[in-house]
Amino acid sequence: MSDWFLQGDYGTAPTNYATLAIALLLAFACGHTIAWVYILTHSGLSYSRSYVNTLILVPVIVALVMLILANNIVLAFGLMAIFAMVRFRSILRDTLDTTYVLAVIVIGLACGTMKFTSAILGCAATMFIMLYLRGTSFGTRLRYDLILGLQWVRPAAELDELRQLLQRHSRLTQCTSHRSHADCAGMDLSYRLLLRDPTRSHELVEELQELPGVARVSTLPAEEQSEL
Repeated sequence: MSDWFLQGDYGTAPTNYATLAIALLLAFACGHTIAWVYILTHSGLSYSRSYVNTLILVPVIVALVMLILANNIVLAFGLMAIFAMVRFRSILRDTLDTTYVLAVIVIGLACGTMKFTSAILGCAATMFIMLYLRGTSFGTRLRYDLILGLQWVRPAAELDELRQLLQRHSRLTQCTSHRSHADCAGMDLSYRLLLRDPTRSHELVEELQELPGVARVSTLPAEEQSEL
């Protein structure tokens, strides 16, 4: 059984399993590093945990693809045709869903080209990374308790009153969006707040609604941030 596993690739080019293991590990490490940088440098409200996980998985899958293709242009065109057909028939809105589809296509390609050992090792590596990302909740970012949106209809020079109110309720305040209205006075503002007491967020909303110049107050819990 061990001989079959070690000599299980019957493709047109022999497989160097030490190179295969190093390539997958290096791709995982590099993808992990890029994902960390993305988490640390991302700004705005469009954060997605599944996108962060995709940044780790895609380099591993692409490395496996290149090892399986082994400079075979026919297999390369076949892979593109299969993936294009799946994308044409299925609308995948999540980047991680697309990555799962790409992973099973590549593993199927390895099996179909008689690279059985590469298929087993690639499947094991992909499964391990997916379980690791799931078990560690990698990419979850809950630095803030509340996402606050409001319309400010007073002059921008009078924003200090609003900032003081937010600072009374928050340990950390970050303005993530600032959009002025061209046709009228005022602006739309978005903040991320780390509250002093998350259970009293309703008091913040009530005070904002009573503050002159504030209109259309809306809030979003931080646990929903990774789904935006």
